[in-house]
Amino acid sequence: MYFMLLYSYFSSAVSSPLYSSSCQLQGQFHLNGIHKAGDVVLGGIFEIHFFSLFPDLSFTSEPQQPTCHGFLILGFRTAMTMTFAIDEINRNSNLLPNVTLGYSLFDNCYKLQIGFRAAMSLISGQEEQFIPDETCAGTPPVIGIVGDSFSTSSIAIAYVTGSYRVPMVSYFATCSCLSDRQKFPSFFRTIPSDAFQVRAMIQILNHFGWTWAGLLVSDDDYGLHAARSFQSDFVQSGAGCLAYVEILPWENDRAELRRIVDVMKKSTARVVIGFAHESYMINLMEEVLRQNVTGLQWIASESWIAVTVFQTPHLMPYLAGILGIAIRRGEIPGLREFLLQIRPDLHHNNSYGNNIVKLFWEYTFQCKFAPPPARWVEDGGALCTGQENLEDVETELLDVSNLRPEYNVYKAVYALAYALDDMLQCEPGRGPFSGHSCGSLQRLEPWQLLHYLQKVNFTTSFGDQVSFDENGDALPIYDIMNWLQLPDGTTKLQNVGEVKRSAFKDEELTIDEDKIFWNFESKKPPRSVCSESCPPGTRMARKKGEPVCCFDCIPCSEGKISNETDSMECTSCPGDFWSSPQCDHCVLKKTEFLSFHEPLGICLTAGSLLGTSICAIVLGIFTYHRSTPMVRANNSELSFQLLLSLKLCFLCSLLFIGRPRLWTCQLRHAAFGISFVLCVSCILVKTMVVLAVFKASKPGGGASLKWFGVLQQRGVVIVLTSMQAAICTAWIVSASPTPHKNTQYYNDKIVYECAVGSTVGFAVLLGYIGFLSILSFLIAFIARNLPDTFNEAKLITFSMLIFCAVWVAFVPAYISSPGKYADAVEVFAILASSFGLLLALFGPKCYIILLRPEMNTRKAIMGREIQT
Repeated sequence: MYFMLLYSYFSSAVSSPLYSSSCQLQGQFHLNGIHKAGDVVLGGIFEIHFFSLFPDLSFTSEPQQPTCHGFLILGFRTAMTMTFAIDEINRNSNLLPNVTLGYSLFDNCYKLQIGFRAAMSLISGQEEQFIPDETCAGTPPVIGIVGDSFSTSSIAIAYVTGSYRVPMVSYFATCSCLSDRQKFPSFFRTIPSDAFQVRAMIQILNHFGWTWAGLLVSDDDYGLHAARSFQSDFVQSGAGCLAYVEILPWENDRAELRRIVDVMKKSTARVVIGFAHESYMINLMEEVLRQNVTGLQWIASESWIAVTVFQTPHLMPYLAGILGIAIRRGEIPGLREFLLQIRPDLHHNNSYGNNIVKLFWEYTFQCKFAPPPARWVEDGGALCTGQENLEDVETELLDVSNLRPEYNVYKAVYALAYALDDMLQCEPGRGPFSGHSCGSLQRLEPWQLLHYLQKVNFTTSFGDQVSFDENGDALPIYDIMNWLQLPDGTTKLQNVGEVKRSAFKDEELTIDEDKIFWNFESKKPPRSVCSESCPPGTRMARKKGEPVCCFDCIPCSEGKISNETDSMECTSCPGDFWSSPQCDHCVLKKTEFLSFHEPLGICLTAGSLLGTSICAIVLGIFTYHRSTPMVRANNSELSFQLLLSLKLCFLCSLLFIGRPRLWTCQLRHAAFGISFVLCVSCILVKTMVVLAVFKASKPGGGASLKWFGVLQQRGVVIVLTSMQAAICTAWIVSASPTPHKNTQYYNDKIVYECAVGSTVGFAVLLGYIGFLSILSFLIAFIARNLPDTFNEAKLITFSMLIFCAVWVAFVPAYISSPGKYADAVEVFAILASSFGLLLALFGPKCYIILLRPEMNTRKAIMGREIQT
């Protein structure tokens, strides 16, 4: 039998002097408890006293028994809830029919040593209870244990009970470590683990945008495991940061508590999470009160959110408005009536191990049962009769409006009962055990109950589903509570939401914000962030040596944007886009080209049309006066050709204005080059004609005119122009100029321009024009002093000087001008040089033709020569 194995843990033989002839361990200290016999017995471990005192252990005499102090009414009510549940099951004909459940409950006095000893007594045999069969065969002392209430005690107890596969269902131990099935194979619980509680708290923090919080934990498994969970679930996941993590001392260490409160005061975190047992928090709150630390939003764990000791008027300025996680509240019909029937005479309260009701009675009615302590009666103390009426005193025992741990106990008892019921309903030959066998009441093994407990699934009368996952954890559900300060100074614990997880959904958080009381002047949730959120248009830059929640907001550089709050990086805009001034979205880049609609383009267009018009007017004048000596004396055919070429020069400038297209890019430089070569070729031939005429006027020089006849003049112009046409053709064929979107000049603009395609081609084109211009200038310069009768050389020299000066200045200006201004410079150079040639060559002639007609005669022209 399983408990024979347990006895071997204490002794190698039953006949050891440490044991009696029965299966009872000797030399044990007595435990406060309450028992009831039954076919099957359930064990329970509860916190009924708040603290205990152990005597000095000198071992010079038999050690004294430890004493428990500080009776807890709520702990007693929790234990009585188990007895109520068992009584209710025994009266239920549908659950465990023909089976009577018994119970054996012990007080752990808030000490691991006592709780552990209680567990040993439960699984090895109740105190002072002898098992008649010396072989220790039969039904085990208990088939399952409800408890313990603390994680540390549960860990120690579960290690042992797990070794012997005794089911243990805790109603209050929340340490996530207890979900380890390898270490605790027989541990179950009806309260959610701290892993879920931590996630629930993190959901609350996320709901209110609190990313910067302080964490206070108790120095035990409950607090230390929670701290690790916060580090992994809250910090490493990026949900937020912990400004500080402080471990609360067990004892009232004033210096350490003072240091912790100083940290809280200096921190910028406005939210403080208290994940500790109430005994740790009491000492801390005394120091908070002493240092008058206000303005904090407390988040309480389930272990102290509902503790009334904190709900006092002197603590309300500091603690009112607390939000916290609370065990699910439930309703247990009939519990209050059951509690009213408690009487010490109904229990064997005169012996250890069956005296819990007696202790409750003495505490509640401030009396003592006979025999009373020495001088109790003399000092005015009353004797208990056992007939006192509970309704005559104010006691928390009868307040069943806020049943939380009690509800978990109720579910734990029913879980064990349903598991046992499922096992006893097993049909032989269809069982889950070896050989398809079933468990039986006569040969009941606790490990058999584990199989059925893992599969339990039922719904309480309150409507909550109870089942366990593969780790022994129940479906988690918590109430979210808030401390409401009433006008009369009292405190009300109100439910403002819940967080739960069903079998088919992840965690769901529901909060009614309108019901929450905020203990701040604004009556709104506080802000608790290390750094304010970075708005769109900026990125987060971590502060060196500080948590990730502490950062600076750096504006995005030009061309990059962030369109979300708290962006980690700024993203570059696509090629044709640029960042807005706020750097929060991309906008289409502005386009730039020399437009007909902008002032500069309008001015240049006007200049081009003006020059074209003047050329047309001059051409008309020369045509009208073509028979006059002034027109005829200056080679009228070349003058007409020159006017036409100048007109083309003015018009070709229009190709540089407007959005570049493929045809305009190909045509603009070709038209420019050919027009100017035609113009300069005419000027060059005119200059050469002047020299030829002068030489022909000298004796023996008549042959020179033979080589500069009309056909030769035309031929020279055509040949020189054809060479430029050939250069342009070769350029366009080999590397044609094309429209190009240039993003190098400006970051926020796209400059539409014509890419020259071949720089060499452009250079040859300009170089050829420059060569002809310089040649014309030199020849004209040589002929400048010839007689006026034949001479246009001075005008040509002046015009070519202007032409060359303009284009020499053009080259550096063109290279240094970005975007559309390069086109504007080229257009200006075309117009300036064209106007220079037009005015210099034809201005004086038009002046004579129009304003001095008397000088437009052969005699006048010949006379000028005679006068010189």
